[in-house]
Amino acid sequence: MIPLKDNIPAKHFPVVNVSLIVVNVLVFVYELKLGPDLEYFMVTFGFVPARYVLLGKVNFFDPARYLPMLTSMFLHSGFFHLLANMWMLWIFGDNVEDSMGRVRYLCFYLLCGVAAVVLHFWSSPASSLPMLGASGAIAGVLGGYLLLFPKARILTLFPIFIFFSIIEVPAYFFLGGWFLLQFVQATFQQLMLGEILGGGVAWWAHVGGFGAGALLVHFFRNDRP
Repeated sequence: MIPLKDNIPAKHFPVVNVSLIVVNVLVFVYELKLGPDLEYFMVTFGFVPARYVLLGKVNFFDPARYLPMLTSMFLHSGFFHLLANMWMLWIFGDNVEDSMGRVRYLCFYLLCGVAAVVLHFWSSPASSLPMLGASGAIAGVLGGYLLLFPKARILTLFPIFIFFSIIEVPAYFFLGGWFLLQFVQATFQQLMLGEILGGGVAWWAHVGGFGAGALLVHFFRNDRP
């Protein structure tokens, strides 16, 4: 299912949400210019779980190791990876920013991204491949949106074999189904394939980000009229 738009117009221009999209795009353009240095850049600023493991023990005492927990959110492995993430952020992020205000929304977004990184580390602590992408933080935005606007309508492109249909579905159905798919994929990867796919799609990061968003939205939402 591909979301096209929701039926809740933003009350204010989403300054932070648009800024996050612009920063992600600019970083990706910079990646394209790196040429042979791209791999080093990704490993340096992507989140590599094995950096935190020393001789079988978790090493938390080097502050420099924590920077990639933030920088990894702004790196993408390819154009379609970037496009899919930014499209989801564009559709759902403006309303969440509306409900929180700009500063709270930025803090919420970053905290969800960090929560996603932590759960990815839990799932694949020995992985030496960098985790990249904004999808963990964006999953947090989706979790927040689900709690804030469960009855919103999402105009969705729904593929049926070789045909496509455009239908409206409730947000709880679309986002609940999205979360269920991430959880099933994460569980299958963990139980059946273990570390073989540890550096592939970070399914547990999606689960962690979504869960963090659903929890943190209660603390970050602005309850004033």
